[in-house]
Amino acid sequence: MLNSSSYKLCIKTVMDTSDPSVTFDENGICNYVWDFNNVVKPNWYAGPEGLKILNDKLSYVRKSGNGKEFDCILGLSGGADSSYMLHKVVTEYGLRPLVFHVDGGWNSEIAVSNINALVDKLGLDLYTEVINWEEMKNFQLAMFKSGVPGIDIPQDLAFIGVLYKFAEKYKIKTILNGGNISTECVPTPKTYHYFGTDLVYVRDILRKHGAIPMPTYPFSWALYHKLWLRYFCGVKVLKPLNYMPYLKADAMAELERIYGWKPYPQKHFESRFTRFYEGYWLPSRFGYDMRRREFSSLILTGQMTREEALERLTDPPLDPETAEHEFNYVAVKLGISRDELRGYHQMPEKYYWNYRNQSWLFHLGERVLGYISGARRGGAF
Repeated sequence: MLNSSSYKLCIKTVMDTSDPSVTFDENGICNYVWDFNNVVKPNWYAGPEGLKILNDKLSYVRKSGNGKEFDCILGLSGGADSSYMLHKVVTEYGLRPLVFHVDGGWNSEIAVSNINALVDKLGLDLYTEVINWEEMKNFQLAMFKSGVPGIDIPQDLAFIGVLYKFAEKYKIKTILNGGNISTECVPTPKTYHYFGTDLVYVRDILRKHGAIPMPTYPFSWALYHKLWLRYFCGVKVLKPLNYMPYLKADAMAELERIYGWKPYPQKHFESRFTRFYEGYWLPSRFGYDMRRREFSSLILTGQMTREEALERLTDPPLDPETAEHEFNYVAVKLGISRDELRGYHQMPEKYYWNYRNQSWLFHLGERVLGYISGARRGGAF
């Protein structure tokens, strides 16, 4: 827990010392503000210039897809970012995406409804990959037993693995990604959100805490998709939302009006496990509230006031009754008792450095890719 005597809160955003990587200048302004103003904003083209860039990029995607069943691939979670991206690239740019969804066993009813509403109205086929539940359960229990914060890695890694599996199978060269500066310019600290594609790390956790083999789970190593597919196979990742005006409230209203799309109380809550992880586990066990980086991103991009964010942060991410209900649901779903799950919540905290990992390689890769293409950690670039 935080030491109240050393607690600091940014005077421009709601980032505070619960983020281990935050720093402050002499005026109480955090590093994320300066990074946004000096690095992100000058290289963010969301107006007419961005639309021209996007049109050129998507024209190339259409042309390169001539004669093929699909010209790009897009993962649809049912959340606002992927839903709005799909809506725009199909209705305004005429793309023919392979739309896929990964069912890891934790879909909310709203997510299923949103996904079906979009693909039905747009006249698209949906490719769904169902992850073997026994393997997913084994992986998630291993993450709980490991003591680390990133218990959501099994879902994230499955999504990445299936994405590249489909891209390779259908010889698709363009991956559309819903990551965006508008709502994600403040990254999650690596302490709490370490690289799930570090398979040395993942396999060490599974070796120590897993109970069964996982022959069908779609593991994916970072170098395979960051280096091999990108620079040797020509597979490119494009983030369309970074080149168009993307105001989240307006986008959700448009989706609701056209498709009957339903909003979530918080970003990423389309998965019940992610809702449990971000709404209860991470803040109550590790003292980090993901809403701080979400709200701070919206503050920096002019979509929320700091006063509104501070007011909303006075309420917990999940109200106590909902948190209790989700705690029981997760225990039952994983086939363990409440006491066992409570034991994992109260065990000593561990982090990625307590397990074998290749963090040095990932740090090097971040620097190299940042120099070559401007890519950065956090999903927005």
